Amino acid sequence: MKIIKGIRIILFACILILFSNCNNDDISSKSNAELVTVGDNDYRPDFHFTPQKNWMNDPNGMVYYAGEYHLFYQYNPNESVWGPMHWGHAISKDLVNWEELPIALYPDNLGNIFSGSIVVDTNNTSGFKTGSESPLVAVFTHQNPANNKQTQSLAYSNDKGRTWTKYANNPVLVNNNKADFRDPKVSWHKGTQKWVMTLAAGDEIMFYTSTNLKNWEYKNSFGKNVGAHGGVWECPDLFKIKDINGQETWALLVSINPGGPNGGSGTQYFLGDFDGETFTSSQVETLWLDYGTDNYAGVTWSNEPNGRNLFIGWMSNWSYAQNVPTYSYRSAMTFPRTLHWQKSNGKSIIVSKLATELIYATGATVIEKTDVPSDLELLDDATLGGGKFYLETTLDFSTINKANIKWGNKSSSVLIEYDKANGELTLNRAESGFKFNNLNGNIIKCPYVLPASNQLKISMLVDKSSMEIFLNDGERVLTALVFPLAPFNNLEITANQKTKFIKKIKLSKLSK
Repeated sequence: MKIIKGIRIILFACILILFSNCNNDDISSKSNAELVTVGDNDYRPDFHFTPQKNWMNDPNGMVYYAGEYHLFYQYNPNESVWGPMHWGHAISKDLVNWEELPIALYPDNLGNIFSGSIVVDTNNTSGFKTGSESPLVAVFTHQNPANNKQTQSLAYSNDKGRTWTKYANNPVLVNNNKADFRDPKVSWHKGTQKWVMTLAAGDEIMFYTSTNLKNWEYKNSFGKNVGAHGGVWECPDLFKIKDINGQETWALLVSINPGGPNGGSGTQYFLGDFDGETFTSSQVETLWLDYGTDNYAGVTWSNEPNGRNLFIGWMSNWSYAQNVPTYSYRSAMTFPRTLHWQKSNGKSIIVSKLATELIYATGATVIEKTDVPSDLELLDDATLGGGKFYLETTLDFSTINKANIKWGNKSSSVLIEYDKANGELTLNRAESGFKFNNLNGNIIKCPYVLPASNQLKISMLVDKSSMEIFLNDGERVLTALVFPLAPFNNLEITANQKTKFIKKIKLSKLSK
């Protein structure tokens, strides 16, 4: 006992000596890189929707009505992991400030409430109207937890979406031979004067039509032997899409899990034609809406007042969504985006741009420069450290081959690199803190060949634990989560040689 007591005294003395020799600079550097404790509030975004508590995944039933953008979503009110699905509900007037409302749809004797959509039944084709308001009709998947059987059902609201009544004769569409038969996206087709249901069924998309939302007739299928088939197809969306000149084509979005471009879940798309019954596409290449790992199951708003294809996605990935280091809640949605189509390097693609409502979140300018002589370094910046900013920069690759954007601190960071010779942008979050189940080595790759101008415009929206990166006005997009263990208060933009390559840079705060 005396020997043990003596050893304890010696150890205690050594610890005192060790700490007495630590100067303030050492303690400061460690607190910046290692000793800061982070929690849910440090990661909860301010400008993206998150539920107050518990689990959220796919966006559902997005509809605009009477001055409000409605966002419904897959929700487990009991835990912060996936479980019995309900429809959560939130509304916004500006897409920046969201109000969470009571749960809209609960599980019942037919099963859990999986994904679906909502339409404004202006002409009361369903017969559900009881008052002065147009009925909002939800078309959703019932999932029987006992046998996983999936059927399609209806619910309706006559009070602007505040309360919901399930249709007495649910389900309205049954299935006997498909293990996966879900996520109906319904829209009105003017040409045929019918409702069209776009439905995911295993590894294909099935199309049904109806005149009253209650009785559905199968028309056609799409997807066999085209696109990516590394996993189950989910959460489809079908809509007309315009280019900047107003020329229209049709777009079909299909989420897939697994099989995304950088591992885990992702969203592919097809451009083609739709006649009200059949979707056709001559596309042979698999095209991805977002090359990042954290944009899944996204669809567009119905009845959008400005005629926009306004999109939002679930900002996570099924490979690690239930393990990210937020514990009172999981997860967040992307910031809303508008979708257009255009020609790029001779190919038709969808371009994504942040919704113009971002202006309601953009605050003071921190730095704005043009024709920067060489590399740029911004250290110990409070805006960067706060993790809420919007960065816009244009880099000229006429005389350089590689350029890096590094956001981090003394010991960890996230690194964006563009390699002109390889025609590829990479986002490396291997040393950013949380390891994301080591998905794809924590390196996200995005193929992109520069235009003839040799210029690369990078726009990046950062909101605490998320990065949404847009290349050349949305020709490519990467959405990625990042969970720093301490504030990232430094920014460096460098090239593989010393020359003038930063055409412009603007860093703005985000504020409400």
